[in-house]
Amino acid sequence: MAARPNTPLRPIIVKKVVEAAHGGHHGGAWKVAYADFVTAMMAFFLLMWLLGATTEKQRKALADYFAPTIVQTKQDTAGSTGLFGGDSLVDVDKYPHEAGQTGTKAMTIPRDATGGPREALGRQSERRKFQQLAQALMREVQAKAEIRRLAPNIRFTETREGLRIDIVDDADFSMFVMGTSQLTPEASHILTQLAKTVAEVPNQLMIRGHTDAAPWSARSGTNNWRLSVERAEVSRQYLAFRGIAASRFSRIEGVADREPYVPSNRLDPRNRRISVTLGWDFVTGN
Repeated sequence: MAARPNTPLRPIIVKKVVEAAHGGHHGGAWKVAYADFVTAMMAFFLLMWLLGATTEKQRKALADYFAPTIVQTKQDTAGSTGLFGGDSLVDVDKYPHEAGQTGTKAMTIPRDATGGPREALGRQSERRKFQQLAQALMREVQAKAEIRRLAPNIRFTETREGLRIDIVDDADFSMFVMGTSQLTPEASHILTQLAKTVAEVPNQLMIRGHTDAAPWSARSGTNNWRLSVERAEVSRQYLAFRGIAASRFSRIEGVADREPYVPSNRLDPRNRRISVTLGWDFVTGN
């Protein structure tokens, strides 16, 4: 049947529907975030459980296990008696070496100031000896009327090198005549008592001279470096004169004002001092 000649043609409309990408809630990024959240919550609840289910001692052991520089709880085991049990490549070598053994004590045990078991035992013995020596020296000083008031000027400090004995100046006392290396009478009395005390032990001695930061004139011909060395040498000579064997002196040195006792005031008289260090006297183990 023919179309009507006066009927207009209708346009053909093509509708294209473009489906948009899925929204964020249909993607995979949220799964990663959710997994992280669940993992964090699991770790949190595990921590809460550990805090509630363990004793104070067990919590300390747990903390030490994850602290690589704290080896007290693992010092004498191969891991089998620790909190978690079992062995690992970094355990202490307290069992016979085998073909599969890879850990070594020298590599896996960090050493602190006390070292391993043998070193710690020797150092404890030395500490007791140092304490007795310090007490004996203070008794001798307090027993002498001429130097009794100077007892507070004698200070004892344990260092990596050993027991350091500082004889410190103050506003009313100087070990040396100002600007020289000449011992004062009071300083001679103190060094005499020190020589008597350290003569009873075999430890090596190191003597270090210190000055304050008072400047020198260019015409003086000296400086704090030279003065500190000269004072250390005079102290060594006096101790040797009082009976300390020459072989016991390991070294003398002068550091001028570079190691102040009172860093906030380099002109403070307490920065002028003589330090006599008794070295540790025990055999270290490997």
